[in-house]
Amino acid sequence: MIATGYPWHLSLMENWVPVLFVFAFGACVGSLINVLVYRLPQGMPVVLPSSRCPNCETKLTWRENVPILGWLSLGGRCRFCKAKISAEYPIVETIVAVLFAATYVICYLPPSLTAGIDLKFLGVIQPEWALNGFSRTWPAFATLLILLGSLVAMTLVDFRTFTIPLILTWVPVGVALVMHPLNAMLVSPGGLRHSAGTLGDWIIATPGPGGWWWVGACAGAILGLVISNLMLAAGLISRSFADYDAWEQEALVRFRQEHPDADEPGSDTPELWVQYPHARREMVRELAFLAAPVGLGWLGGEILLRLADAAAVPLWLQALTGVAMGYLIGGAIVWGVRILGSLLFGKEAMGLGDVHVLAAIGACLGWPDATLAFFAAVLVGLVSAILGAVRGANASRMLAFGPCLAIGAAVVLYAKPLLEGGIAALLRSPEPIQLP
Repeated sequence: MIATGYPWHLSLMENWVPVLFVFAFGACVGSLINVLVYRLPQGMPVVLPSSRCPNCETKLTWRENVPILGWLSLGGRCRFCKAKISAEYPIVETIVAVLFAATYVICYLPPSLTAGIDLKFLGVIQPEWALNGFSRTWPAFATLLILLGSLVAMTLVDFRTFTIPLILTWVPVGVALVMHPLNAMLVSPGGLRHSAGTLGDWIIATPGPGGWWWVGACAGAILGLVISNLMLAAGLISRSFADYDAWEQEALVRFRQEHPDADEPGSDTPELWVQYPHARREMVRELAFLAAPVGLGWLGGEILLRLADAAAVPLWLQALTGVAMGYLIGGAIVWGVRILGSLLFGKEAMGLGDVHVLAAIGACLGWPDATLAFFAAVLVGLVSAILGAVRGANASRMLAFGPCLAIGAAVVLYAKPLLEGGIAALLRSPEPIQLP
């Protein structure tokens, strides 16, 4: 709280200068996202070559590369050849900047400010852990920002190409693996004063002080994933859909012969891959891949449970296990739907990229939030399908599920207390439901 008589202009600076800093940082991240969205689908390196005008190939100076302001100062045209510059660049930079600033405002800005600014509504959606302040939770906040930036980049790439570069999912997972345990070490041994108080009493859901079974299970499952990938590399198990490219070429030849005057379907659109006839067979291969993670996960949990003594799981290890639980459970939700749906309908139900997206969301936000994000994404997809049907759009042109997952994660991030209230009402729970 700000003391009575505190000068209003100092109060304004103290509270809003950090918001402006986060906004500027978000604009810079948005500029990087523009580079990633353009280069990753083409297999180009991210750092080199330096930014150039796509029309005249002139190397851009720092003035042209200033986020948002650079495009505005140029009037949307190249300084050298006067070719038009897409407005997508400043739009993406602005969206990311607003998302970052809004996240800071929701997490850390006092609900009631002086200088006539009243933000009491923020108290409704502010995360419980953010009450501990920025100095004690900055690693968790940084993880949120990295996840948001990655989700924006994934959405743009998936919307254009129906593919998700896996590097965009690996980065937030790596950040979460470092930042959440780091946050726990910074506040140990007392932990955080404010948390949800359930499912491990931490920023994200963890197994709690007595959760040795989950520590062993997560360690075993991750070891199993490593082993399965090594077996894939060695050719001991088959990669699913390995023959798709050859089948696609044959399908295109048949299409040209049967429809010589029609526009052929592109490999980056869903018209072709939904016709692949061997989806059920490929799911058997993916079940073989998952055998080692499932088996070693169960074995690791049982072994560590028997070896563990009465000592409590250290807080940093609880946080690390919480990240692993979110990654594994989040990925398992989509992968389970993918396998069951493909076996049921004989068509690939969801892409493996979607598995990685929800796994990344779970690693950063925890498995309860990943679960909520999945159901929110299903609702977003349903609304998209209804609107598309009303407009008469082809089903293959509907919003891909990757962007739906990103929107679902944003809904959970910014409206989780409201979702918890809705769940409590549906379950007719006399007590409020609080999820980490």
